[in-house]
Parts: sequence; C-alpha cells; structure tokens
Amino acid sequence: MSAELNPSGDRPFPPVAWLTTGALALVVVGGIVMASYAPRKAPLGLAEALLALAAVLLVSVVVIFARLKDFAWSTFATVFKWALLAYVIEAGIIEFAFVRNHVSGASLVIISGMLVVFGVSVPTTIAFTAARFAD
Repeated sequence: MSAELNPSGDRPFPPVAWLTTGALALVVVGGIVMASYAPRKAPLGLAEALLALAAVLLVSVVVIFARLKDFAWSTFATVFKWALLAYVIEAGIIEFAFVRNHVSGASLVIISGMLVVFGVSVPTTIAFTAARFAD
C-alpha cells in the first residue's frame, strides 16, 4: 500500500483520506441509483454492492488506524467529534426526508446504511487531514 508524504516529506501516512473519500463516492453513487428510481421500487442489488464496498473501505481505515503510531490522536478526536456531530445531524435530516416520503423496508435499510457511511466517512476525512498536519 502506498503512503502519502506530508509537506515536509519526512513522514509517510497511509491513504486514509483516499479510502474514506472512496467510501463516500460509493454511497453517493448508490444514493443516486436509489433516487433515480423514485417513486418506483429500486433494484437493490447494485445499491447493496456499493454499500458493501463502502463498508469494506471504512473497515480498512479502522485497521489502518489500529496500526498507526505517533499520530496526533487528541487533535483527531477533537475534530472528529465536532464534525461527526454536524454530519449525524445532516444524515438524520436526510433520513427524516426518506421516512417522511414513505420509503420503507429493504430500501430504507440500504439508504440508512449509506447515511451511516456518509456520516462517518466525511468526519474521518476531515479529522485525519487536520491531525496529520498537527504537531
């Protein structure tokens, strides 16, 4: 796995931002696929596959974090908690819109999973970016 170099070039970092952005892109595409069928019932296979791939990317980020040494964890935690708060509120509002429009069953479960990935991947990207440049 290739690593990114910080601006000073002295410390490589794993591609966390790339992985979380990839997860975000997958759920955005999945959401577009789901929404493009509204109000008809969407075929769930593609959306399920995109959600599963996004989840795999996020799990790989967790594995990377578990192996990371000499990282600004306090900066990461501070930025992550506030970004997470904002994105949980945003994902909740989007979820409310789907529930209000009578989306139910498997479609709602998939959309909810996509919103969880959305609500976690963006704060992770923001916090990782802030922490990698912190002292």
